Amino acid sequence: MKCRIDKKSCKVFLNFGKMPIANGFLRKDFKKKEYFFNLEVAFNERLSLFQLSRNPSPQKMFNKHYPFYTSSSKNMIKHFKNTAKWIKKKYLKKKSNVLEIGSNDGTFLKNFKKEFSLGFEPSKSVHLIAKKRKVNSFNFFFNKKNLKLLNIKHKFYDLVYGANVFCHIPNQVDLIKTIDKVLSKNGTIIFEEPYLGSMYKKISYDQIYDEHIYMFSIASIEKIYKLFGFTLIDAAPLKTHGGSMRYILKRGNVLKKSKRLKNLINIEKKYKVNSFKGCLMFKRKVELSKNKLLKKIKHIISKKERICGYGATSKSTTILNYCNIDNKIIDCIFDTTKDKIGKLSPGMHIPIEDYKKFKNSTYKYVFLFAWNHRKEILKKEKNKNIKWFTHLN
Repeated sequence: MKCRIDKKSCKVFLNFGKMPIANGFLRKDFKKKEYFFNLEVAFNERLSLFQLSRNPSPQKMFNKHYPFYTSSSKNMIKHFKNTAKWIKKKYLKKKSNVLEIGSNDGTFLKNFKKEFSLGFEPSKSVHLIAKKRKVNSFNFFFNKKNLKLLNIKHKFYDLVYGANVFCHIPNQVDLIKTIDKVLSKNGTIIFEEPYLGSMYKKISYDQIYDEHIYMFSIASIEKIYKLFGFTLIDAAPLKTHGGSMRYILKRGNVLKKSKRLKNLINIEKKYKVNSFKGCLMFKRKVELSKNKLLKKIKHIISKKERICGYGATSKSTTILNYCNIDNKIIDCIFDTTKDKIGKLSPGMHIPIEDYKKFKNSTYKYVFLFAWNHRKEILKKEKNKNIKWFTHLN
């Protein structure tokens, strides 16, 4: 395949097979043919860039029924509140203007005054929630075309921010050029994404699905943004989403880089995060992980035990379809999201049940798909005498 950024050839090294839309939860009476695509992963060694070989159109993924709400997690509300506080203290002045890409239901922007903030959110379902919360939100994709359509001021925003969204955008060239148009002369770009190094370490291959077109590393961000006149000045590891990285960038190519960033770059080199060799090591571990999980499930079933799931996450779609775990193996998945309850999981068609029913269930074995919210969930379900498991252990 050709890399989306430099248009040169890069190697496909991992194939998960046919995969549905990760958040494409289905009504039980659905009649249309379900959409599938081939989920393959490639690596561009020149840019140290891990990317899908193909992906569904953004319009298919981020539609009016998009069922992911940031505010459904108390931990994420707290995370974005603390992030906003840190940004205000370190990078903004009293009347600085903030633009968020992929602002979801406004959880981050609620921490800023409406007159100094703006969000771009293409999914109508979560955009409407943001509007109800009095957040300044546009129901559009962030790109040059819509910038012109909406008559957004150039060089106006002192901060361009994104969380778990930059990796969703196929056209990174358009993204960076559009940011360049709106960012003030001395403005800052800050974004956080699931981190390739963390995924390699945990073997959390469920991070790979249609929305995650890229899994970024520090090396890839540094190389890509340098092409457009930006310098990565700092990076910070985060615990969110099972292991993320925050990137801080400024204009110019001769800016000072933090000591922390230099240390993180050396760690990436040590563990082959920035090379094709690291990809091949990861591929072998993914295959071993799949076999280990299926062996564990087979053992549970051999004891005549039933299994349910907890957390109908987009990540669970990859696990279930790659490992061919269907509704004959897992009875149901309990979840808190209203837009998912009463529907079927993508591809494997496992029923999604209201998590309130979980407290009265008799399941001894529970597959925790929302493993990145483990502490929050186990605190809520602490009275259950059950055996939790994931594909990670």
